[in-house]
Amino acid sequence: MLPPMSTSTAPTLLFVIGPAAVGKMTIGSAIAERTGLKLFHNHLTIEPLLRLFTYESPQFQRLNHGFREQIFAEAAASDLPGLVFTLVWDFDDPEDAALVERYSAPFRARGSRVLFLELCADQSVRLERNSGESRLAEKPSKRDLEWSNRNLVGMDAKYRLNSIDDFAHIPESHLLIDNTHLEPDQVAQRAIEYFGL
Repeated sequence: MLPPMSTSTAPTLLFVIGPAAVGKMTIGSAIAERTGLKLFHNHLTIEPLLRLFTYESPQFQRLNHGFREQIFAEAAASDLPGLVFTLVWDFDDPEDAALVERYSAPFRARGSRVLFLELCADQSVRLERNSGESRLAEKPSKRDLEWSNRNLVGMDAKYRLNSIDDFAHIPESHLLIDNTHLEPDQVAQRAIEYFGL
């Protein structure tokens, strides 16, 4: 059982979801700067573990998800205003949905709002963004651009990385933005206004 929160306001959990190189980390950072929410982008746990284990290994998967679940539990029980977490979600994989629920659980237990900002953009634009300076600085595993571009295209072909009607039951908690032609600050501001962050 989690200890009681020391403030009357439960922290917010904002997932920023979408396919690779759509701008999740950049937009999440812009939202965090404006709201005081803390950015927890998915590669903060991925990159250290890749120094030890391959992505597909059981050790990597156990540690990656275990670290994240512990961070979510601690953040939900803290005085933080909340987290912005970035995630690539395969909407056809029930395990991904279950993972999102596990990550959300400590926040829901506090009565927190769990929100979803979903981004989509043309693949050609995402391939350009894939070599962005901030992306490569934060994500060393993406620096082999030939592999990274192939991986991006392959993921698009293999997985359903944008929703169809998956959030129809919670429209007030979900916002889809096509940011093909939008600047990160524009997207961040639109999300902040929509969710009242």
